[in-house]
Amino acid sequence: MSVDGWNTLLVLGGIRSGKSEFAESVVADAPTVRYVATAPAGDPEDTEWATRLAAHRARRPGSWTTEETAADPGRLAEVIAAAGPNETLLVDDLGGWVTVLLDPAHQPADDTATIAELAAAVRASAARLVLVSPEVGLSLVPTTPLGRAFTDALGATNRAVADACDAVALVVAGQTAWLKPTATPTHPGTPAVPGQADVPAQAGPGQGATQASPGQAGTPTQGPGQAGTPAQGGPGQAGATDEALPEVLTPAAPATPAAVPAAAPGQADWAAPTMALPMVATGLVIQPGMELPMPDDYTGPQAVDRLATLDIPGAGLGVLERVVGFAAATQGTATPTPWGPVRVLLLHGDHEGGASSGATPGESARRARQARAGRGALARLAAENGASLQVVETPTSAPIEEGPALTGEQVESALRYGWRLAEQAADAGVQLLVLAACGAGTETAAAAVLAATAGAEPPAVLGRVLNEQGEYDDAAWMVRCAAVRDALHRTRRSTREAKDILAELGGGDVAVATGVLLGATARRIPVLLDGPVGVAAGMVSRDLAGQARHWCLLPDHGGRPGVRLAADVLGLTPLLDLRLDLGEGTTALAALPLLRSALTLAAGLPVHPSLGGGDDEDFAEPEPAGPGPTTVGPDEPVAPGRRAD
Repeated sequence: MSVDGWNTLLVLGGIRSGKSEFAESVVADAPTVRYVATAPAGDPEDTEWATRLAAHRARRPGSWTTEETAADPGRLAEVIAAAGPNETLLVDDLGGWVTVLLDPAHQPADDTATIAELAAAVRASAARLVLVSPEVGLSLVPTTPLGRAFTDALGATNRAVADACDAVALVVAGQTAWLKPTATPTHPGTPAVPGQADVPAQAGPGQGATQASPGQAGTPTQGPGQAGTPAQGGPGQAGATDEALPEVLTPAAPATPAAVPAAAPGQADWAAPTMALPMVATGLVIQPGMELPMPDDYTGPQAVDRLATLDIPGAGLGVLERVVGFAAATQGTATPTPWGPVRVLLLHGDHEGGASSGATPGESARRARQARAGRGALARLAAENGASLQVVETPTSAPIEEGPALTGEQVESALRYGWRLAEQAADAGVQLLVLAACGAGTETAAAAVLAATAGAEPPAVLGRVLNEQGEYDDAAWMVRCAAVRDALHRTRRSTREAKDILAELGGGDVAVATGVLLGATARRIPVLLDGPVGVAAGMVSRDLAGQARHWCLLPDHGGRPGVRLAADVLGLTPLLDLRLDLGEGTTALAALPLLRSALTLAAGLPVHPSLGGGDDEDFAEPEPAGPGPTTVGPDEPVAPGRRAD
C-alpha cells in the first residue's frame, strides 16, 4: 500500500455514472499515466460506439500513453504484473475485458482461472493502479444465456478484483461512495478513508479550486489527486497562486426590503454537488461533451397542470406559467417556492480596438466602482430584491480584428474562475443567479460570437451605439461592425469549437460568464440572463455542456437584436417586453418581484373547493356594523356611511 493510503483502487459505477471521469481525476496528479484500453473495436458500422471511444481518447492528456489489450484477455494481467513501482496504470474498463474473455474466439478457456490470474496480478502490483468496472449487480437478471454469462463473469471479476485492491469506490449519478476500507471518522474533519486527504470522497466538480464562502473559515477543499498542488489563479493568470474571489456585497435598500422567502423543506440540497469531473494540477478540466444535470422533466409540466386546479378567480397566470414550470423543473418539485437568496454577478471587462468604438473611456470602470459602493440602478434594484452583489473583474480582451482576444491559457483560467464563482454561490446557499456585465465593447463581442455560432450577419445583431449625450453614433456603430467583419475574416479557417471562439472572439467577460453557466448547471442553480454577454455565453456553452441552457431563464430581450436571435437559437422565450435599457442585469432584477409573485401564488393558493379544496363555509363573514361610529384605529372614528381610507 502506498504512503497516501492506497496503491490499487477499483472504481465501480453504472452506465454514464461518471466512474471513468472520477478514475481519471484520481491519477491526474501523476506525471505520466499508461492508459490500458480493454474494449474491442466493435462493429465498424456502429458509429455511436466509435464516437464514444473517440471521446474517451480525446479527453486524455497528451502526456498519457495508451496500450490496447483487447486481442488477448491474458494480456491485461501481464501488463499489470510487469508495471514498475514508478508507473501509474489506469485500466478502463473490466466490462470490455470480460466481453473479450467470453468471445468465442478465445474459447475453450478456463475463465475462472483467467479471472484469478488478474486478481493475483492486481494484488501483487508494484505500480499505482486504478481499475474501472461497470456495476451490473443491481440490474435485473438478463433473459438470454449470453447476457447471464456476461453478468456472472463480470460479477465474479468485480468481487475478485475488489478483494485484491486496497480501496474500492462506487460512483452513482456522479456521487462517490467509498466501500473499502470502511474506517469511521472519530471526530468531524477526520478522513473516513486512510489517505483520504489525497483521494477524498468526491465533494463536487471543481472543488479543488473552490474558495470558502464569505464568513466561512477553513482552507479550500481539494479535488481528487490534488494534494499539495496550488489552487488555480484568477482569470488570465494560469498557473499562478490562487487569488481570493471578489467580495460579496450586500447593498442597503433605501427602505426595509421585503423578507426573502425561506427555502421550502427538503430543498436545501438544490445546489448539492452533482458529479465527478476530470481534474488536473491546475484545477477543473472543462471540456466539450461534459454531462451535467438536467432539470426534472416531470415536475415542470406537473406544476403547470396543477395551476389549473388552484382557487384563482381569473384565467390564471398567463405567460408566467412558464416561470412556474421552470422553477418546478429546476427545484425538482411540482410545488416550487419563490427563490430565496439571490446573487447578482456583475462582470467587468473591456474589449479593446474597434469593439468599443464610441464608448466613453473609463465609464465601465466607473460603473463597476459605483456598484461596489452600493449606488446606481443595479445596486439599488439588488437591494430592493434582497440580493447580494458580486463585482467580478475579467481579463481585458485584445482587439479581435487584429488577433485573438485571449490566449488559450487565459480562456481555461477564465472558465474555471467562472465555475468557482458559481460554486461559491452554491456553497453560500444562493438559489438564483443573475448574470450581468458592464464592459466597453461587450455587445460587439457578443455579436461576433453570434456570427460565429449562429451564422448571423454582424449588422443584424449589433445594436446602434448611444453616446453619453443620448444621441446615436452611427459612425461608431459602423466601426464596430467592421471590427466584427475583420475578426470573422481573420478566423475564417479556424475551428468553431467553444474554446476557440472564446479565445478568438469572445474575450474575458464571455469566457467567465460561460464558466458561471457551467458551474451553476453542475450545482443545479438557475440563472437569469439579461443582456448580450449572458446569451453569448449560453451559445458557447452548448458545445461544452448542452444541458446549461435548460437552467437559464430570459425575463426580457431588452429590445436588443442579438439577444433576440440568441434566445431563438437557445430555445429561451422572453417572458416580458419591458424594453428597459438601464444596463445589464437591471431588467432581470426589475422583473424578479413579478416572477416571485407568480411562484408565491403557485405555492400558497389552495385547490378550488370544487376540486376537493378547502370549504367556503370555513370562512366567517364579518358582522355588519351597527349604528354609531366605527373605530378603525386608535382615535380614528369613522362616521356611518363613510369609508376609512
